[in-house]
Amino acid sequence: MDDLLNLLVQLLIALTCAFIANILVPRQVPGKLFGLVLIGLIGVLLGQWVVNSLLQQYTLTLPWLTWGIQGVPVVPSVIGSAIVLYVVTAFLSWGRYGNR
Repeated sequence: MDDLLNLLVQLLIALTCAFIANILVPRQVPGKLFGLVLIGLIGVLLGQWVVNSLLQQYTLTLPWLTWGIQGVPVVPSVIGSAIVLYVVTAFLSWGRYGNR
């Protein structure tokens, strides 16, 4: 039961991070809500990976880098979601315009 609650919280954080990323990078999200959830999950994974790498390699002690909810760092997750959103929409628009 605890794992299910943890997964639900991570999904909500991922959706929130993707929504904030969509505000920061105003693009049309493919797949609407499902696309936001996928972008958020990938962004959370990317943000956690980068934070863990930075903390291990450079032993940074920045509080905004590690502040999180249920073990998910919020600021790096938003930044990771914004990067994923930008890359996904850039590739999709490139593919549309490249086929003309």
